[in-house]
Amino acid sequence: MVVRTGRRGAMTGLPCSVLLIAMGAVGVVGAVVVATGNQKGESNPAGYVGLVFMLLLGALGVFLFIANWANRRSRILVDATGLWVENGKLRNVIPWQGLAGVGLYWSRFGRSQKVYSLELFPTGPIDRDDPVLWTLVRDEEPLHPDLPRLRHRLPFPAPCRQELVSAVQRYVPHIWLGESERAEGHVGRPDVKGHRQRTQGRTQ
Repeated sequence: MVVRTGRRGAMTGLPCSVLLIAMGAVGVVGAVVVATGNQKGESNPAGYVGLVFMLLLGALGVFLFIANWANRRSRILVDATGLWVENGKLRNVIPWQGLAGVGLYWSRFGRSQKVYSLELFPTGPIDRDDPVLWTLVRDEEPLHPDLPRLRHRLPFPAPCRQELVSAVQRYVPHIWLGESERAEGHVGRPDVKGHRQRTQGRTQ
């Protein structure tokens, strides 16, 4: 089974980012006109506030465009060996035989949307600086006391939920842990600071 997570994200993320960039560009032009007083012959402080806001809006659009473009080839592959994560350049696998459990976390996003992630709990240590998988590592309270804190958290698009759950249950039904609702924003962020410190320590 192949889930093209990058393509799904790019289909919605790229148009939205382009719209933000366009809005920022148009807004900046208008804000400059107001701020420099070209309309009334005097400068307007509100125009400067609008200028800063539009610059931030455009910068956000650029950031989202770069992120979605870089991740457009990302994929999740599931087979009898395990769950493969591919970022467009590199690929690595989380083997089923090295897992103590797999569960599904979800949290609400806004009023009607949900965010999903697979939680993959290992039976042994995790390489927190793996070139492909390090961004998925999370250190949190586990579903059960006999599971480790350190695990891989793999976010995926909501439309892929049933497909991914069925694939996991097909290959490793004996370690499926079910679903659990979490607090909003449960996906969290990678430990970028710790990753850099550990990487630098290895090279010194």
